[in-house]
Amino acid sequence: MAKKFLSVLLMLILLIAVAGCEKDKETSGNADGSGDSKDKVTFTYFNAASPGKDGNTNETTIGKIFEDQTGVNFKTEYLVGDINTKIGTMIASGKYPDVLVPDIAIDKVLDAGAFIDLTELIEEHGPNIKKLYGPHWEQMKDKDGKINFLPFAAKQGFIKDPNITQGAFWIQRGILKEAGYPKIKTLDEYFALLEDYQKKHPEVNGASTIGFTALTYDWRFFALSNVPNHLAGYPNDGEVIVDMKTHKTDVYADNDITKRYLKELNELNSKGLFDKESFVANYDEYLAKLASGRVLGFFDYGWQVNQALDNLKAAGNDDLRYMPLPITFDGQKDQYIDPPAFINNRGIGITVSAKDPVRIIKYFDNMVKEENQKLMFWGIKDETYSVDDKGRFFQTEEQYAKTSDEDFRDKSGLNTFEYYWPMGDMLYSDGNAWVPGKQPEVAQVAYTDGDKAILEAYGVKVFSDLFADPDDRPWYPTWSAVVEQGSDAQIFGQRKTDLTKVYFPKLVLAKPGDFDKVWDEYIKEFNTLDVKALEDLMDKVVEDRIKAAAKK
Repeated sequence: MAKKFLSVLLMLILLIAVAGCEKDKETSGNADGSGDSKDKVTFTYFNAASPGKDGNTNETTIGKIFEDQTGVNFKTEYLVGDINTKIGTMIASGKYPDVLVPDIAIDKVLDAGAFIDLTELIEEHGPNIKKLYGPHWEQMKDKDGKINFLPFAAKQGFIKDPNITQGAFWIQRGILKEAGYPKIKTLDEYFALLEDYQKKHPEVNGASTIGFTALTYDWRFFALSNVPNHLAGYPNDGEVIVDMKTHKTDVYADNDITKRYLKELNELNSKGLFDKESFVANYDEYLAKLASGRVLGFFDYGWQVNQALDNLKAAGNDDLRYMPLPITFDGQKDQYIDPPAFINNRGIGITVSAKDPVRIIKYFDNMVKEENQKLMFWGIKDETYSVDDKGRFFQTEEQYAKTSDEDFRDKSGLNTFEYYWPMGDMLYSDGNAWVPGKQPEVAQVAYTDGDKAILEAYGVKVFSDLFADPDDRPWYPTWSAVVEQGSDAQIFGQRKTDLTKVYFPKLVLAKPGDFDKVWDEYIKEFNTLDVKALEDLMDKVVEDRIKAAAKK
């Protein structure tokens, strides 16, 4: 009897095990890793870089097309709360989504060994990935030769963005209109306009007018700390300025240009023009303030404030919308527009928890085909864009309006796939812009009557015409350099950031008579840091990139 009972028990255990395997196969796809199956499968995707709506890619038009092509769906989840806490929890548990976009926490993810090496997967299953990323292949390798993630936006050629998605000083258009559309180039001219306008207009829609605000929240603090570099006529090379002749790097956080800018803000604060809440407001509060129409001016990168700019555009009051300006300290040549660059310290990776890496890399490979990249960014031909008899892509006003509608973008998948996946940038092989926003024909259609009026007032066709073309900088941007966790350079960078987050608010909000004393305290603390560790690293990065560029 006992023997018979044992046999039945073993049979039950076997049946349960088989059932479990079948269930795993149903949820994870081809668990043997061949990746050849077209059976439907759902993988998990976590994006720590950007807010978004959680969901399934196959619930969108484009995602459904990709599922029909590959059988693969992704359950997407976006960051809510603190990025370091979220990623830290993943690392502590050792449990990751199948695919991860860790953004600024990428070094921690790499240090934890959470990404698998993609090299062999791409060689065996990713011919289209190899083609798209080919020009940047060596830059994608880590020190040990592994390719741990796919960076975003593999550049193909160069096209100047008609609009400003990078850094600029922004000013309300109503200020420029009231002043007769003056051509202002210097910081003094810019602040004088703000001050004069605020005196005349102390309130906007019943609320007090804010002369100038700044974004300082969390990792976005660079929107304040980078500004002296731009004002001095340099592009966004992160912590350092690179000398165009010697190619030596210089950390500028303790330089005269930083002191000069902070002193300007201090004077602005003493006049009641600077927004004191700049140092306590979070990102959402900052965007809401910009969209309220109360802020006369600010510095930021266009990609960080698009949401607020779009809200103001939708509100329909052109006087409260913003105009980007290439302001420098003394009117010297600006370098706000990025030179061609490949950013290799952000990207998307397949984690050690992934159930079927082959299936995922094949999905990515299918995704980077040019026809599918056009689907991701342009949408569906004759529905969201059209093609003229010369092969040029364009949008009608109706198509532009449709692709600007957030509800349509959510349902179509244009929002889901607009970034943070394997992708190219700049120009397709047929000469069209990779993304509609960089196609001049689309920019012209997208402009409102207010846009056209202010562009005409300044004698330009697109906003970037006001900005200087970028100089050749083969090392650009140095901020994309891999800085090893725990290295002297990384420790310097962290301590320097911590120090500036303490002292920059003090410097801006100090009584004007105390500014030099606080600056001296800051420099005394700064001089205890190992600045040479970062400069030596960046010198080597610049040298290596110049040599690599010369070999092409």
